[in-house]
Amino acid sequence: MSTPTSDVLIIGGGVAGLTLALEVADHRSVTLVRPAQDDQGASRWAQGGIAAVLSPDDDLEAHINDTLIAGDGLCDIEAVRFTVTHGPAAIQWLIDKGVPFTPEDDPAARYPYHLTREGGHNARRIIHADDATGRAVVDTLLASVARHPNITQRNDLTVVGLLQDDQGACRGAYGNDTNHQWHSLTARHTVLATGGASGLYRHTTTPAPSSGEGMIMAAELGARLMNLEFQQFHPTCLFDPEGPAFLISEAVRGEGGHLLNEAGERFMLALDKRAELAPRDVVARAIDAEIQRSSLGHVWLDIRHLGGQAIRHHFPTILAHCASRGIDITQQAIPVVPAAHYSCGGVATNLQGATSVAHLYAIGETACTGLHGANRMASNSLLECLVFARSCAQALLADAQELHGQAASIIDFQPPARAAATVLPKTVLSDIRQQMRTTMSQHVSIVRSATGLNTALANLKSLLNSLEELEGALTAPEGKRLHQTLHLAILTVLAAQRRHESRGLHYSTDWPHQQSKAVASSLSINDLTQA
Repeated sequence: MSTPTSDVLIIGGGVAGLTLALEVADHRSVTLVRPAQDDQGASRWAQGGIAAVLSPDDDLEAHINDTLIAGDGLCDIEAVRFTVTHGPAAIQWLIDKGVPFTPEDDPAARYPYHLTREGGHNARRIIHADDATGRAVVDTLLASVARHPNITQRNDLTVVGLLQDDQGACRGAYGNDTNHQWHSLTARHTVLATGGASGLYRHTTTPAPSSGEGMIMAAELGARLMNLEFQQFHPTCLFDPEGPAFLISEAVRGEGGHLLNEAGERFMLALDKRAELAPRDVVARAIDAEIQRSSLGHVWLDIRHLGGQAIRHHFPTILAHCASRGIDITQQAIPVVPAAHYSCGGVATNLQGATSVAHLYAIGETACTGLHGANRMASNSLLECLVFARSCAQALLADAQELHGQAASIIDFQPPARAAATVLPKTVLSDIRQQMRTTMSQHVSIVRSATGLNTALANLKSLLNSLEELEGALTAPEGKRLHQTLHLAILTVLAAQRRHESRGLHYSTDWPHQQSKAVASSLSINDLTQA
């Protein structure tokens, strides 16, 4: 078992993790654990773009107000203002790094890059790289990371737990490599950038979604989890039960796409004055209702009226992908369904990404900063990744400067005895995971009820018991990760059960109205004993 040491250990290699690595590596040693599946994670598949106040025709207060409205009363105003205010500088940092954002071809435009508009925004403020922004950002940052001499990448490890000293501080992590060997990675500071929890659900917008593993690892050390019940479902994922997940960007509706029901009629006009550009929770519930009353199993997203030239210009990636699935979007409407997309809840942090556990930080989707409240507004996610990664970097560098000249307090950790190299039948674990996802999709998704949540809790507890009864289940890495995932699913149900109202992404048929005061939810690992 190897025991490398670094100043900063970053677990996760999406936009948040890569940004943080580059921001601290000039001054501190960095170990970046970036498993191969990160190439299929949420960052790379983000299509629409990044929201920021960039045009002279826009202003910070407007972006702040739009975000607060979308968050449905539960945003932390300080976090919103902090994020929006630091947004323009974060975008300029990406431009300086060489991200190939789409230029504006209108000579009369007052900003050199093309800005689009998405749901919830009252201005064009989404900077993008065609319709594959996440891929462009990740590829650019990853190239810089690969060249940096002070960043050590570990692509062979799957982290399954965090290391803790006798004072309760986080001192690194441990994981298993592709040869089933265990490794401990000690560090002065550990940062989780492991993504959200969309993998708890059957239908998602990314091929390899996280299932909240980082969230529950933090909770195991004592970190507080917040707002787990607010899971965002993107309204428009390509409907193809036989093929992989594929997101149809909100920018498609931002550029004028129409949602049509089984009869070929627009249905959003009668539900919200913003029509297809209403916040995602509103649109997703409307689509879900249409699906329930039709026989199609989906609705249609129609952009044929935009014309082939505009479609090819704005959406080349979507055009090509749909064509590979037998759909010509210049001539046909796109079949779409809502799918699990983004976790507004996660590990509670401050504005520097610090958790309630010393030396443990969380950034990106695995964190809950208070920016999103009860519903994330379109394209604020990559913005949050950038702003909080850069803020976290400043905090880590400041702390390191204070300790300059002092030897790091590194304890000789060993992985817990339970972490033996046991191999379980993959079919058994896969069956349990699929049952979990089915339960979450049926009872803990867009529309919820007290009866459904009770059923979900009973099903999840039964699956947990089944897993724990398997010989060696909790000593094998894949078994431990599934155990963590089931724990997070149960905590998500508990959070939903405790919210006696409908707000943002949490809609309950038993509690259809809002409470007069918006209160964030908070859970710890100890709440599992009450389930």
